[in-house]
Amino acid sequence: MERPGFTASLVAGGVAGVAVDLILFPLDTIKTRLQSPQGFNKAGGFRGIYAGVPSAAIGSFPNAAAFFITYEYVKWFLHTDSSSYLMPVKHMLAASAGEVVACLIRVPSEVVKQRAQVSASSRTFQIFSNILYTEIPFSLVQFPMWESLKALWSWRQDHVVDCWQSAVCGAFAGGFAAAVTTPLDVAKTRIMLAKAGSSTASGNVLSALHGVWRTQGLSGLFAGVFPRTAAISLGGFIFLGAYEQTRSLLLELGRASP
Repeated sequence: MERPGFTASLVAGGVAGVAVDLILFPLDTIKTRLQSPQGFNKAGGFRGIYAGVPSAAIGSFPNAAAFFITYEYVKWFLHTDSSSYLMPVKHMLAASAGEVVACLIRVPSEVVKQRAQVSASSRTFQIFSNILYTEIPFSLVQFPMWESLKALWSWRQDHVVDCWQSAVCGAFAGGFAAAVTTPLDVAKTRIMLAKAGSSTASGNVLSALHGVWRTQGLSGLFAGVFPRTAAISLGGFIFLGAYEQTRSLLLELGRASP
C-alpha cells in the first residue's frame, strides 16, 4: 500500500481553503443574513458583505489543511480495493474524521465571522457540537458523491480525471449536499446568532429546527437555500479543483526534485 503525499495534501488543502473563502465570502454573508431570525434587512442587507472576512481568511488555511491531511490519511489507513462496495463507507469515515479535526480550528473563526456579519451574540464552546451536527452530514453526502463521480468519469473516459473534471464533480457534489442539508445549516445559524439565555442559544439542533418549522414552516427551514447551493456549488468547483491542481503540482515537483 503506497503512502500518499501528506505534505502535498496539507499545503494544497490550505491553498484551496483560502481561495474559496475569499472568493465566496459575500455569498456566505448574504446566506447568513437570510437565515437570521431578525430578517435579511435588519441583519444588514447588502451592506458590509465583507464584514468578518479577516477571521475567515486567517482560519481558512489551517482549517482546510487539517481537513484534507486527515481525509487523505484515513483513506490511506482504511485502504480497500477500488472496486469494493466499501469505498463510499471509507470516504464517509474519512470525511467525518476530517470534519472533527477541522472543527477544532473552524469554530473560533466561524463565531467571530458570523458575529461580524450580523452583530449577534453566541457562545463559542456550544458551537463545536453544532458545527459537527451540520458539517458531518454535509461531508457524508459531498465527499462520497465527489469520489464516485470522479470514479465514474474516469471509467467512462478510460483514464484518471483531469483537475478541471474533478472540479466539475466537486461542484455537483457540493451543490447537492448543500441543498439537502440546508435545514441543518439554518439551525446552526439560528443557534450561533441567538441571544444569550434564550432557548435557541442552548444549542439543541432539533429544538432549533422545530422552532423554525413552527414559526416559518418549510420556507424557513430552507431559507437561503439558493445562495447556499450556488455558493457551495461554485465553492466545490474552486475548492476541490484547486486542491487537486495544487496537490498534483506539488507531487510532480516532489518527483522531479533530486
